[in-house]
Amino acid sequence: MIETRLLKYFLAIAREQSITRAAESLFLSQPTLSRQMKELEEELGVQLFVRGKRQTLLTEEGVYLRARAQEMMSILEKTETTLKNSGSVIAGDIYAGFGESPSVALLMEVYGELQREHPDIHLHIYSGNAENIFERMDKGILDIGLLLGVERQDKYDYIDLPDADAFGVLRPKDHPLAEKPAVTFDDLKNVPLALPQQAVDGQHPSLPAIWKENDAKNIICTYNLLYNVTFLAEQGTCLVFCLDRLINLQGERNLTFRPMEPPVRVPAVLVTKKYQTFSPAVRLFLERIRARVGADA
Repeated sequence: MIETRLLKYFLAIAREQSITRAAESLFLSQPTLSRQMKELEEELGVQLFVRGKRQTLLTEEGVYLRARAQEMMSILEKTETTLKNSGSVIAGDIYAGFGESPSVALLMEVYGELQREHPDIHLHIYSGNAENIFERMDKGILDIGLLLGVERQDKYDYIDLPDADAFGVLRPKDHPLAEKPAVTFDDLKNVPLALPQQAVDGQHPSLPAIWKENDAKNIICTYNLLYNVTFLAEQGTCLVFCLDRLINLQGERNLTFRPMEPPVRVPAVLVTKKYQTFSPAVRLFLERIRARVGADA
């Protein structure tokens, strides 16, 4: 079994891309660190580094170990923090994965109240899609996930959040469709579009199956986070199909949002892994969320 000390040494070299700099950051001698890494490679039976004159780079096996080592160290740090803060004072870390959703505002409001009462509670946010968040929850890296329109599985618990998120389009203020109070799917068949990758992958069951990259030639861009692609809409390159209330339309930006007709809504849910043991901080956060939305414990 690999010692956590060696994983820490390995990650330092991967970060610094230099055994010399890594040894300095770890307060070790270079020969000692080199010997430790040689022993690690022998133990695993693979070469982890390509050692050059100026840089020490990772092999393919090294890249794989770096990803796994980061996950293991994250879980160890999370476990250590939870145990150290298991006394009468409520403290600790909440690790949350959020998809883009206006429902994040509710969670942040609850966390803000909680943090003012218990200043030693800290929130760590990871932004990603459903696949990424589920993977990190399954590995124990994340405690909770905020997701949209996901197919429910028995191994997770769900807290339904109010106000399902509504889809529509962002477009420049002078676009020909700008006068319409709402947009239909027929309106979007022949105009350049940017779609969320989840829509193209079929992960939103309420969205039409016709939107596949190979079938819809008017899809000129896909995205997983909205902000960057809004500039395409603002300059008139394409319309952006997205959720309402994610972008601030106040001020001087050349953008308007129009909802879909008929409405396209996806429910937002807070997801946790069943039978998971949570830290006091996470338990209290979930209790506050349930109380706010009127969900059963």
